[in-house]
Amino acid sequence: MRAVTTTDTYLTTHGITVLAPARAVYDIIAEVADWPQRFAPNVHVEHLERTPDGERIRIWATAGEVVKSWTSRRELDPDELRVTFRQEVSAPPVAAMGGEWIITAHGENISRLELRHDFRAVDDDPSGVRWITAAVDRNSDSELAAVKALAELGDRLGELEFSFEDTVFTTGDPALVYDYLYRADLWPERLPHVSRLDLKEDPADATEPRVQVMTMDTRTADGSVHTTESVRVCFGPDRIVYKQTTVPALMTAHTGSWTITPAGDGVAVTSRHTVILKPEAVERVLGPDKTVADARAFVQRALSTNSTTTLRHARAFAEAATRE
Repeated sequence: MRAVTTTDTYLTTHGITVLAPARAVYDIIAEVADWPQRFAPNVHVEHLERTPDGERIRIWATAGEVVKSWTSRRELDPDELRVTFRQEVSAPPVAAMGGEWIITAHGENISRLELRHDFRAVDDDPSGVRWITAAVDRNSDSELAAVKALAELGDRLGELEFSFEDTVFTTGDPALVYDYLYRADLWPERLPHVSRLDLKEDPADATEPRVQVMTMDTRTADGSVHTTESVRVCFGPDRIVYKQTTVPALMTAHTGSWTITPAGDGVAVTSRHTVILKPEAVERVLGPDKTVADARAFVQRALSTNSTTTLRHARAFAEAATRE
């Protein structure tokens, strides 16, 4: 990393060499909707506007021990293999932030990727500058390493990354369904597979999505307990998105959502999961001679069992309360 300052603006450059075609590297950076499952700091991305060569997005991401959210504009240049970005609304202690991703081909399967930032701290406070610099260094290194790992997987990424959904229909009050999913702090007493759940919620403006950070112990069918940590962004009254920031051993990433949509004379309640598997963990976790296909089936079965249980309990809760 190189860092310089001019007046109150700080400039940083981080770089990495990737053993993959430059176009493959660019495509990973351009597909910002996939960032939550591909980059460790990113929790959720919402598209606010989209054009052929640009987009306006809102991002939720971890920065150290906290979750920050900001709105950015990105300009996409597939010919020059560049993506520039500028925060429209920054989160303190950041006063302003921008930068660019630059990919340079050094051969058919060798690329140089640079991530540049320029930023200012609120009131040019030295402690704010130190906090931002540390967060930029940490997140940049993490994101560059993730791009390298993903790009170098090549076609194998399609084998390791997959999504699936489970849906139930209910005539219960959708507000009650949402409240059941939102009140995860009550899950240990409501759901048989949740043995412990610690939840913290940021106090927020009523017009803003609520951000929850939770640690959960889940019982599996064989009686073992797995601990996961997640960040949830709650878009009441009909959607909650989340990212597991600590995942089980078979995964490198797990993101998901709960959605409530009108369907006939009721609503459809859907749990969606997107997972990236960790191939080197397959035999260690599942046993000798097990394959990625076995891991896909195992993970989908485990996640689907738990999410379907939650959906059915939410339906029963809403329908019982609606009848009263």
